[in-house]
Amino acid sequence: MAQQQPEKKDQSQGGASTAGTFKPVKDALSRPITAGGFVANAPVYFTDVTARSGVQKFAHRSGAADKRYILESPSGGVALFDYDNDGWLDIYFVNGSTFEALKGKERPPRAALFRNNKDGTFTDVTDKAGVANERWGFGVAVGDYDHDGWEDFYVTNFGQNRLYHNNGDGTFTDVAEKLGVAIDSWSTGATFGDYDGDGDLDLFVVGYVAFDPANRAEPRTTTDGQKYCYYRGQPVMCGPRGLAGAPDHLLRNDVGKFTDVSKPAGVADEKGYYGFGAAFCDIDDDGKLDLIVANDSTPNFLYLNKGNGAFEDVSFVSGFALNEDGREQAGMGLAVGDYDNDGRPDLYVTNFSDDSNTLYHNEGAALFNDVTFAAGHGTPTIPFLGWGAGFLDFDNDGWKDVFIANGHVYPQVDKYDWGTTWAQRPLLFKNKNGETFELLPAATSSGLAVVKSARGAAFGDLDNDGRVDVVLNNCDDAPTVLRNVTNGAGHWLSLKLIGGGKSPRDAIGATVWLTAGGQRQRADVISGASYCSQSDLRLHFGLGRATKVDKLEIRWPSGVRATVEVKAVDRVMTIREPDGTRI
Repeated sequence: MAQQQPEKKDQSQGGASTAGTFKPVKDALSRPITAGGFVANAPVYFTDVTARSGVQKFAHRSGAADKRYILESPSGGVALFDYDNDGWLDIYFVNGSTFEALKGKERPPRAALFRNNKDGTFTDVTDKAGVANERWGFGVAVGDYDHDGWEDFYVTNFGQNRLYHNNGDGTFTDVAEKLGVAIDSWSTGATFGDYDGDGDLDLFVVGYVAFDPANRAEPRTTTDGQKYCYYRGQPVMCGPRGLAGAPDHLLRNDVGKFTDVSKPAGVADEKGYYGFGAAFCDIDDDGKLDLIVANDSTPNFLYLNKGNGAFEDVSFVSGFALNEDGREQAGMGLAVGDYDNDGRPDLYVTNFSDDSNTLYHNEGAALFNDVTFAAGHGTPTIPFLGWGAGFLDFDNDGWKDVFIANGHVYPQVDKYDWGTTWAQRPLLFKNKNGETFELLPAATSSGLAVVKSARGAAFGDLDNDGRVDVVLNNCDDAPTVLRNVTNGAGHWLSLKLIGGGKSPRDAIGATVWLTAGGQRQRADVISGASYCSQSDLRLHFGLGRATKVDKLEIRWPSGVRATVEVKAVDRVMTIREPDGTRI
């Protein structure tokens, strides 16, 4: 598909990186394609079950409706994890705040934890659990940092972050200050991973902007005529360009405390880039976790783990820092997955409107090739502003598809005929045998036709029926729960891995290769990623028509390799590491 060309280069300063200015794309009813283009009688893949689920009681709020300042727009992570170890995914929604709440003049909005009732409904257990946060929240990442078999989680904030320790009785205790991981700045994405191979989960936390509520930047024109904080000639909130960036932090788990080793490890982001998405994953298959960071309006980071406690910055050499045009983009969300079943994890980054998202194919040896337009992700994504994203096999055919949550940061776009909107519909791209992707139509009134200003997106099988569902946290709105109802979905297998020996208990950092029906798939256990969100730590494999697994290979975080017999499919299978000293 040919790349859509911009009408003119956008010369505005102090905002986000874009590719230029593009003509509006409208549907048959003259609606912008970001909030239209619905197709009657199209297949339905997801249905909106929010109202029945009970999570609509949660209301996200982040600043004022006009989003005059950058702090007010990006909040909204969501996590899917089994906090009570009953085998069913629960949901945690991060909430934002207000400037009045920061001053102590009004009660802050509250985050919410919902327990899965195993019947399609959820119960709010926030008060009992003690996880309301009541700070200006942004992201969430899950990891059992103390090996006790109960998932803990980390919440990033503007201000001090929280580490909620799972007490195993339905309650949590914030131990962030006690363990040295509070980080008092503006944090966004986070990811747990054992980067030093000692068996303990370490923590990487991304910094965004050094924002001062008492000194808020306003749109302005300089003496030489340059306009700052303008979008298509109209004043909008300032940033991130023109503002100072916040540093990133690598916190090493030293048993009973965490130590900030960002600078000696070489991942402190001393350039002051604006970070959003992050994930630990072994990109080059050397058995050591590497670090991936999607940055807003600045080059992305790719750090290779050297195995000596430090990382090598290969961002530019690898091809991941910029897109194929050699241009930095406004990266928001990050997805990691092997979409073409070649055994190497590929990367997907969501970007600002008036620009495409970017699909990076892993060529091996930590080299990436931007295949966005060749793979069909270019032109369709230009009008949209992408946030949370994930590789998921929604139809269980053995090929990973891509789901993207969208929503603008400038409410002003609804006033102009720019072809984009504040509230936007999600996108679902179907994988065509690992070569190209097809944007699937949004059936009228289906889950793909839900128009919200979405932020976080998390992926997991909420009802254990073998089809991956999606949960969205929406800015200044109730969340969205999308149940996967794909007809004719293939067979499947989900794996819950339990580490032993020198592996983290929840096996974060493990890699699995599954061979069935003539295909060999790869999946990695990853903490964080998407946009400031956490998806199910269980690994889901679609098997297509295959009714048996020919081979299942696991590389545990400890380095132990094992081949496991799979006696049946269409089920959730628990696998324990052979050396199970921590089980």
